[in-house]
Amino acid sequence: MSYLDTILENVKNAAIMGHVRPDGDCVGSCLAAFNYLKENYPQVEAVVYLEKPSDKFNYLNHFDHIVSDFSEDKEYDLCLCLDCSDTLRLGEAVKYLNAAKKSICVDHHITNIGYAGENIVEGHASSTCEVLYGLLNENKISKEVAECIYTGIIHDTGVFKYDSTSRKTMEIAGKLMEKGINFSKIIDDSFYRKTYIQNQILGRALLESISFHDNQCIFSVINKKDMEFYGVSGSDMDGIIDQLRITEGVECAIFMYETGCREYKVSLRSTAELDVSKIAFYFGGGGHKKAAGCTMVGSVHDVINNLSDQIVKQLN
Repeated sequence: MSYLDTILENVKNAAIMGHVRPDGDCVGSCLAAFNYLKENYPQVEAVVYLEKPSDKFNYLNHFDHIVSDFSEDKEYDLCLCLDCSDTLRLGEAVKYLNAAKKSICVDHHITNIGYAGENIVEGHASSTCEVLYGLLNENKISKEVAECIYTGIIHDTGVFKYDSTSRKTMEIAGKLMEKGINFSKIIDDSFYRKTYIQNQILGRALLESISFHDNQCIFSVINKKDMEFYGVSGSDMDGIIDQLRITEGVECAIFMYETGCREYKVSLRSTAELDVSKIAFYFGGGGHKKAAGCTMVGSVHDVINNLSDQIVKQLN
């Protein structure tokens, strides 16, 4: 029996959840777990609680079963938290964790604080989907579950480009491909394809980007007014930080967008030895050595200056 098979003994209902502003790894891992339970444990009442994800993931099986309304109070036998390093990142869904009889966190963030009853955190893994794969019975993984896991892996590895990609990652990807998934379409539709408006906001962000620290760093910001003008949300700005990251000579890229009055969601990427997880953690966020994020308050000038102070400590 696999790990997940073992913990589901005597479980009648389960809440599955991930972090706020869910990305590909978060959506993929949550729906992978949900589909696995629906297919192999139909007697377990499972619910996925997530903030509304981007529609680009709507090809994933049971995407329409995601619950984004957290008003119902309910106690679950099991709470399965995926791709989330701390309870604050669970948002309003944290109440289901607090009320659950038992809880498990599956994650790959090195900044995970170990908040669940049992924590399976593999900081060296490429993605939470890679960690989750190891907890499932390979023979019970369907094509639908494989599509979810593959989606999470490609999004957190930048389609196998990031340093976190390992031999194990590629071997798992190969096994998922053998399940009959349309891997090239998954990559195109969920990672590369953009709407006309998304291309416009990408162009705006690149056009107004600013380099500093002798061109070793670059940043760009999109404010609330511009987001309203283009009719975009945070999920529409996926990929901007990665485009900034590949600017020649850049060692650290910063992209931020306004989420409230003088409040910004900050994404950090590193191309060298600079550890952006330390910077994000300093400001209450988390992530990985070369990809991290946090939320910061203040003017754009204040936020960039504060980030710059921490960046320069490592550059020097």
